[in-house]
Amino acid sequence: MKLSAELADSELHARAARFGARLLEARLKLATAESCTGGWVAKVATEVPGSSGWFDCAFVAYSYDAKEAMLGVPRQTLEQHGAVSRETVIEMGRGALSRSRADLAVAITGIAGPTGGTRDKPVGTVWIAWGFGHHRPIAEAFHFAGDRDAIRRATVAEAFAGLERLLAAH
Repeated sequence: MKLSAELADSELHARAARFGARLLEARLKLATAESCTGGWVAKVATEVPGSSGWFDCAFVAYSYDAKEAMLGVPRQTLEQHGAVSRETVIEMGRGALSRSRADLAVAITGIAGPTGGTRDKPVGTVWIAWGFGHHRPIAEAFHFAGDRDAIRRATVAEAFAGLERLLAAH
């Protein structure tokens, strides 16, 4: 049975609210660095009443130039590994932490489709990195199915799930 967009949105909002309450209690702040999700994680986070107490800022860096200028991703990293890679998403996470007042960051880059995929990086390939303080962000690759909306929605859900795991580990 396929969940309706409204129900799926309500689950995303519930995750954000739970996570935000934990951040608020711990007196920590979040920053996001997003590419293929276009700021969707930040949108869901800031829809939570009181999110100004735990959400610091968002970077939406779609192009190579934006990733380099806004987040400090080295041009060499982008040219060697591409925008959709472990190396790039880790640099995005580092940049979000170093260029904000946040304690935690989530960074996302991927191919949401319907075009842009390759044999090595098909549509639905997404890298997410989670960082805490001065520790090197950890990154994981995902392969989500569905249309552009479904891939982006699944990415947002996984971003919050990873943030919850990161916070529980610290």
